[in-house]
Amino acid sequence: MTPALFNPLELRDLTLKNRIWISPMCQYSADEGRVGTWHLVHLGGFATGGPGLIVAEATAVVPEGRISVGCPGLWNDELAEAWRPVVDFVHSMGTPIGIQLAHAGRKGSRNLDWVGGGAGPEQGGWQVVGPSANAYHGYPTARALEGHELPFIVQAFADAARRAISVGFDVLELHAAHGYLLHQFLSPISNQRTDEYGGSFDNRCRLLMEVVQAVRAVMPAGMPLFVRISATDWIEGGWDLDQSIKLAQLLQAEGVDLLDVSTAGLAHEQQVKVGPHYQVPFGAAIRRATGIATASVGLITDPQAANSILEDGDADAVMIARAALRNPRWPYQAAEALGYHLDIPDQLMRSRTV
Repeated sequence: MTPALFNPLELRDLTLKNRIWISPMCQYSADEGRVGTWHLVHLGGFATGGPGLIVAEATAVVPEGRISVGCPGLWNDELAEAWRPVVDFVHSMGTPIGIQLAHAGRKGSRNLDWVGGGAGPEQGGWQVVGPSANAYHGYPTARALEGHELPFIVQAFADAARRAISVGFDVLELHAAHGYLLHQFLSPISNQRTDEYGGSFDNRCRLLMEVVQAVRAVMPAGMPLFVRISATDWIEGGWDLDQSIKLAQLLQAEGVDLLDVSTAGLAHEQQVKVGPHYQVPFGAAIRRATGIATASVGLITDPQAANSILEDGDADAVMIARAALRNPRWPYQAAEALGYHLDIPDQLMRSRTV
């Protein structure tokens, strides 16, 4: 019997050969938003290991939407073309590739991760923005976005989506998690607006829903759309699982095909209970309540345990991050551990142990 991890999955017109996917992981290695050799090697290495899907890191739709000065962007056609060699190589390995479209909001204008600290104007930094004039811990206070600015942000997501499609990406994912702009609008902790984008649940969801509608409108009908959410802020009075289930129903109705379910990242005061598979129950609850497909993340490192997540019906796929950084060919290792023959490039055949 084929292990659950290696059953194919169909989403619209895309068939994914297995359920082990590479999660978006920031690399802080772009030059003024432009990706290069690092990204080709980083993502290309994953492609040689046989995953069902690779999702490239958070990629900003506008320059001030970057998390850091080293984050990639898709705000013009030149930046999009820089992704083409990466996409082409991943495809040459028989693997689809997606990209995560993002706006960092108040969690932006950072220096490179290994340098730390905020990036001021002399380091190429910028004024951060958010739903309200408040700050994430250790970051500068955001400028509250005016209502008339929000349509431009929605359009920027749609324009970035068009560019991603033009260079061959197979899946688009919208980043509405980890305390970045779309999550900032969702959570009552960061969103203190009194206009139609703040206050009630529907108002706080409005910007994300407008982005989803605009992006879905420019996508081919057969192309899957994902949204990554933080299912809970891990803070009393913040965004929580019940709201995530309601949001999932709204997203499903607008043509979202899968939720990539994570948690946390909105506020320094969060009280996260970390442990193996600690985020899986949130995605499982959303999946069972709504029927929408979900991907699980969070300290998934053991092949047998990962397979059990799918066998138990807790998710439709698992997304690997740190384990893949340690071993870019983790899917190949998982296949051997589960007694499954996974096709790999001819150049790697000598590595087979069975």
